[in-house]
Amino acid sequence: MLRIEIAPRTILAVLAALAGAWLLIELKAVVILVVFALVLVGTLNPLLGWFERRRIHRNLGLALTLLAMTTVVTLLLLVSLPALTRQVVDIVDNAPTHRENIVAWLQQSSLTRPLVHSVESFDPQAMLDGAGDQLLEYSSRAILGVGYAVTALVLAVYLLADGQRALGAVYAVVPRGYHVRLARITVELEIIVGGYVRGQLITSAAITVFTFGLLTLCGVDNALALAVFAGLTDVIPFVGGALATAPAVLASIPHGITVTLIVLGSMLAYQEFESRVLVPKVYGRVLRLSAAVVVLALLIGGTLMGILGALLALPVAAALQMVIRELRVTMPGEVPLDAENQALDANAEHRYEELTVGMPAQGASSIATEIALQQRALAIEAAAVAVEAAVEAAAATVDAEVAAAKADTSG
Repeated sequence: MLRIEIAPRTILAVLAALAGAWLLIELKAVVILVVFALVLVGTLNPLLGWFERRRIHRNLGLALTLLAMTTVVTLLLLVSLPALTRQVVDIVDNAPTHRENIVAWLQQSSLTRPLVHSVESFDPQAMLDGAGDQLLEYSSRAILGVGYAVTALVLAVYLLADGQRALGAVYAVVPRGYHVRLARITVELEIIVGGYVRGQLITSAAITVFTFGLLTLCGVDNALALAVFAGLTDVIPFVGGALATAPAVLASIPHGITVTLIVLGSMLAYQEFESRVLVPKVYGRVLRLSAAVVVLALLIGGTLMGILGALLALPVAAALQMVIRELRVTMPGEVPLDAENQALDANAEHRYEELTVGMPAQGASSIATEIALQQRALAIEAAAVAVEAAVEAAAATVDAEVAAAKADTSG
């Protein structure tokens, strides 16, 4: 008779994992709040470090940063919201005239004539009434979302204002043998989050400039407001492109079908350029995610948590991949860490133990971070040397092949 024995430790580990998963699901809103707060911390902490290096107190630098952020957000809202509201009102008021122009243009060709009935039956007022009902329905959720955002900001401010004490508390509960690994993880997390946010700023600025230039050349009204709106919505995966394109296209309708088609085609072409060229260039080196992992992460994040999940999917996926790598966990199909890297890790941990004997966790965290930064610099230098050696080997191979080809030709 086959007898299967399971160790009590294994049963406890499985039960703990199930309990942790259940707790994460139940506290999903809190988890999202904490993750957003940590993203803000990782984004703003390098800036506060820049202030400190210039002998500006950390709290003063934090106050200046928050003031600058508030000013920028207020200006963006003042520039975009009133103009967009006027644009929507103008489109609704002039909807019958625009519909007649579109119908007349569609009737000019036998290919587009079947679409005439759909355009004639379109009732913008009914759509607007439905949108108003949905707006009232989701108003409570919007207020709740604003409350969560403010709470995440307050939590991030607390962590930034007293970051060393918070980091020291984390180090106090982590075994000393893992402090250097923890420092490597925190350093890499800051790099990942900072790179992700910088990437979002770059792509949003690029589409803002492109949309403003396109609409200005086409003579479309409120070009600046529409461009700012496009930049704000560009951060939303999947639907951001449609949200950025629709107002620009609607605003170009009064200028004729030709201008409308130019705007539509140009916006679609830019979306394709951004997804295939700009995004891989901006995010590829920082997040280190393959195209398949990016798509899978966005699908999982969007399915589990909607737009917020899609926004957090890429940095979370990159962070999980990095944590697995820094903990030296060998995944199926991967090559185990070689003896040289294992020796470097052991040496770094030994140095840390020698330097932090009897030292409190808050001071030890600074030394662990310094060692982690030194390790990262050495890894970058080693990678550069390896690339240079590979280039030289490839050049030598090409030279040998050219010499062999010349010898064959002369022979």
